[in-house]
Amino acid sequence: MTRRNFITLLGGAVIAWPLAARAQQAAMPVIGVLDFRSPGTTENLLRAFRQGLKETGYVESENVALDYRWADSQIDRLPALAAELARRQVSVIYATTNLATFAAKEATTTIPIVFVVNEDPVALRLVASLARPGGNATGINIFTAELTAKRLDLLHELVPGAARVGLLVNPTNTTSTDSTLREMAEFARATGLQIKVFNASTGPEIEAAFAGLARDRPEVLFIASDAYFYTRRVQLTHLATHYRIAAIYGTRDFAEAGGLMSYGSNLTDAHRQMGAYAGRILKGTKPAGLPVVQSTKFELVINQQAARSLGLSVPPTLLAIADEVIE
Repeated sequence: MTRRNFITLLGGAVIAWPLAARAQQAAMPVIGVLDFRSPGTTENLLRAFRQGLKETGYVESENVALDYRWADSQIDRLPALAAELARRQVSVIYATTNLATFAAKEATTTIPIVFVVNEDPVALRLVASLARPGGNATGINIFTAELTAKRLDLLHELVPGAARVGLLVNPTNTTSTDSTLREMAEFARATGLQIKVFNASTGPEIEAAFAGLARDRPEVLFIASDAYFYTRRVQLTHLATHYRIAAIYGTRDFAEAGGLMSYGSNLTDAHRQMGAYAGRILKGTKPAGLPVVQSTKFELVINQQAARSLGLSVPPTLLAIADEVIE
């Protein structure tokens, strides 16, 4: 081979290498992340999702890409964001809340969707059945309304004489709020509790709701499980401490942020499982054949420091059944 031919051959190989690299990058599957909330507010849940992906052999930026779409708590942005992911033809859409799931289902009937919802997805008409979802979506039900009575029982055990309960809900999250209100009404009828509803869907409205609580003085407070409230957990727990009201929340993140007590599904485990589901779909499993997971890990977390600041003594019976006691 002449020197000129060798140089020509070498030059062709150098040109081919970046082309091959680009082709490999283009072939990397993309998961669209659709979230009602804002960047930085759910990092623990995203870490859990990535862990589930890793368990099935996928690592972000190595052999799978994640394309994030955040609605910044503006519900009306979700349909356009979901449509963007559908136009991009991502491999899977990871819908992290009820609202995101509804938007994703409207945007596509073909791209696989893995969802995290807090109610029965059959009743929400997201799937045909739990065992055989039947369409392009499957996921996990982390339960909220179904746990309302249990949370109220725990709150009553901590504050036995409480007869007046404040209920904080997000009126813009109509599906979840309506379910919570129905469950609360049923419990109130059965027990004789008086329920006073407070509405909030922004930071200032949360401040105003607590000012209203200070005037009405319910003896305990029930914070409804809500995606937006999750992003405001520090504000909510600090206000409950400031106004000296015993409150119960839906997930451990609130107790870790200084809240008195939480009871609900293990969110990190739920999102990890959906990461594993997304990985299985990338490997060829159809969502129609992946059963909807029913959350089975429920945690009671008690913050003793918060209890002491409120002048409450946590009964030994509650401490005995708590999954974690924060000192």
